[in-house]
Amino acid sequence: NPCSEYMFLDDTACNLASLNLIRFHDAKTGVFAIETFRHAVRLWTFALDISVLMAQFPSRRMAELSFRFRTTGLGYANIGSLVMVMGHPYDSDEARAVAGSLTAIMHCSALAASAEMAGALGAFPGYADNRRHMLRVVRNHRAAAHDLPADGYEGLTLKPTGLDAKFCPPELLRAAREDADRALALGEKQGYRNAQLTVLAPTGTIGLAMDCDTTGIEPDFALVKFKKLAGGGYFR
Repeated sequence: NPCSEYMFLDDTACNLASLNLIRFHDAKTGVFAIETFRHAVRLWTFALDISVLMAQFPSRRMAELSFRFRTTGLGYANIGSLVMVMGHPYDSDEARAVAGSLTAIMHCSALAASAEMAGALGAFPGYADNRRHMLRVVRNHRAAAHDLPADGYEGLTLKPTGLDAKFCPPELLRAAREDADRALALGEKQGYRNAQLTVLAPTGTIGLAMDCDTTGIEPDFALVKFKKLAGGGYFR
């Protein structure tokens, strides 16, 4: 991973992929295609896991640990455009609820797909040593999806911000909670193929290639944008 999008463990790496959220939204009906989004997440979770075995690394230790934990980095782009098209100000409770629910759907769908792979191919080699801790993390993710009170979390000193049913679209809230339940149930039974699965990367370059008006999680900062190119010149 050339960009170091997340710090998981020393000497591990991940391949990245991002989904353009606006492509899943029907501007005429105002409906976000949840099932299509889930399907895309599942397919890309499989593809990124395959890429672990195709990757080349600059050191032996980085290769060994990346194979041991099979880290991947699925994310999304264009959330700023999506919330504006949906009629929400970027800095609003409604926009944060949309972003939170879509992040939960993506992450938990990826976890469920990873558990599917673990059922067929086995969990990542380091899973047995970390099973208790990883399941605790997934239970905390589920607690956030269900917006449980502070005593519903395990081993945390600060309560995360859960999905607020008051501001979250009902269909997205329901999907996020379904996926969180499924991700935990499958993981408890089969383990996971990947120790880490999702990340919200800046998508500064691929966002342009995907025709995104906004990049990773950021708002729209200008109507006309210029990107300085490494070989000289600018992209408008």
